[in-house]
Amino acid sequence: MTQDTASTTRDGTGEEPELKRVMGPGLLLLFIIGDIVGAGIFAITGSVAGQVGGVAWLPFVVAFAIATVTACSYLELVTKYPQASGAALYVHKAFGLHFVTFIVAFTVMCSGITSASTSSSLVATNLLQGLDGIFGGVPTGKWATLFTALAIIVVLGLINLRGVGESVKLNVVMTVVTMVALGIVIAIGMVAAASGEGDVGRIVIFETEGDKGMFAAVTVATAIAFFAMVGFEDSVNMVEETKDPQRIFPRMMLTGLGVCVVLYILVAITVVLVIPIDDIANPENPDAGILLDVVRIGAPDIPVDTIFPFLTVFAVVNTALINMLMASRLVYGMAKQGVLPRALGHVLPGRRTPWSAIAFTTLVAVGLITYVRLQDGTSVVGALGGTTALLLLAVFAVVNVCVLVLRRDPTPDDGFRVPTFLPVVGALACAYLVGPWARLPEQYIQYRIGGVLLLIGVALWAVTWFANRALRSERTGFREVEDLEG
Repeated sequence: MTQDTASTTRDGTGEEPELKRVMGPGLLLLFIIGDIVGAGIFAITGSVAGQVGGVAWLPFVVAFAIATVTACSYLELVTKYPQASGAALYVHKAFGLHFVTFIVAFTVMCSGITSASTSSSLVATNLLQGLDGIFGGVPTGKWATLFTALAIIVVLGLINLRGVGESVKLNVVMTVVTMVALGIVIAIGMVAAASGEGDVGRIVIFETEGDKGMFAAVTVATAIAFFAMVGFEDSVNMVEETKDPQRIFPRMMLTGLGVCVVLYILVAITVVLVIPIDDIANPENPDAGILLDVVRIGAPDIPVDTIFPFLTVFAVVNTALINMLMASRLVYGMAKQGVLPRALGHVLPGRRTPWSAIAFTTLVAVGLITYVRLQDGTSVVGALGGTTALLLLAVFAVVNVCVLVLRRDPTPDDGFRVPTFLPVVGALACAYLVGPWARLPEQYIQYRIGGVLLLIGVALWAVTWFANRALRSERTGFREVEDLEG
C-alpha cells in the first residue's frame, strides 16, 4: 500500500469525512433539555428561595430571560458558522487574537470542571443519605461526604479513560429519569396544596435577610439561579451531527429553554407551597438540595430517605460525566494546538483516550472539592455552582458582543438573525451579573476560585508559549548550520 493510498480516507477523496448527521428535532430537543435540567435545579432551588422568600420563581424567570437572549445570539452564530467549536470559534472569528480565544476556551473548560465538582458533591451527599436510610449508621458528615465526592470524581475519570463518549441514547434515559424526579416533587406539592397542607399565599410574599431591597435581592438570587439555566450552550457542539441545523436549531433550543423554565417555576412554587420560608432559608443540609425536604414533608408516607436520594443520584451523575468529558477534550484540543503543554495531549494507545488531559482535569476537580469542603461554613454546591455561573456569564457577555462584531460577515439566507438590541441587552445583563453587587460577601469565594483557575491557565499558556518560541529558535539555528555546512 502506497503512502497516498494509506492517507486516503473512506470517502476516497483524501479528505476527512464529515460527521454523521443523526440528530433530528426530537433527539436535539431531548439533548438540550437533558443538558439544562441536571444538578442545578436540585442544588440551588433552596438557595434562591432563601434570598427572596415566596417569590422564588421570579429569579428563575429573570435568569431564563437572560439565557434566552444569549441563546438567540448563539443561534445566529451557530447558523452562520455551523461548526462544533462553540464560543472559542466565535471569539476567534470576531477578534482574531489567539490569547483571547485561549482564555475563552479555558474558561469554558473551567466551568465544566466546577459544574462536575458541584454535581459530584450533590451526588455524594444524597448517596450517603440514601445508604443511611436503608442501612442506618452510615456516616454523612463533612469528611465522609468529602471522600465520597472525591471517589465519585475519580470513578468518573476512570469511566472517561475507558472512552465513554457522549451518547444520545444515554442522554435520553437520564433526561427521562430527571424529569420523573422533578414530576414527583411537583405532584407532591400540588397534592399538598389541594389538601390544605400547603399555603398558596406564600408564593407572592417577598422576604429576604438583612436590609436588601427587592431589586438587590432578586439580582443576587438571579445570579444563583443562572447555574440552573446553563447547558444550552453545549448543544452548539452538536451542530455538525444535526440534520438541517439552520431550520431546526432555533426552534428546538428555544423550545428546550421554555420547557426547562416551566419545570423550574413549578419546582420553585412547589418548594414554597410545602416548606415554610424560614425553613427554606435555613436548611438542615444545604448541600443535599431542598427537594428532598419537599418530598419528606409533603408526602411523609413515602420512604423518601430510601428512594428519592438514589433517583437524584441517577439524574445528576450524568451531568458530572458530560462536563468532565467536555473539559478533558478541551484541554486535549488546546494541547494539540500548542496553546497548552503538549504533555497534556498524550493519548492512551489501547483506549485512544486523552489520558493526560483526563488526569489533569480530574486532579483540578479533586483540588476544588477538597479546598471548598475544608472551608468552614461554606457550601460546596453554593461555591462551585456559583463559580460555574460566574465563568459562563463572563463567556456569554463576550459571545453577545461577538454577534455584533460579526455582523460584518453576511448572514446566510436560511440563517437565524437576532434583533440588534437583544445582544446589547444580553451583554450588559450578563456583565452586570458578573459583578460583586450580584453576590453576598460569603459568595466572593467564587472570584477566588475562578481567578485561581484562570491563573493556572495563563501560567500553562505562558510556559507553552516560551517553550514553543525556544523550539522555533532552536530549529532555526539548526537550519542555519545546515545551510552553512551545505
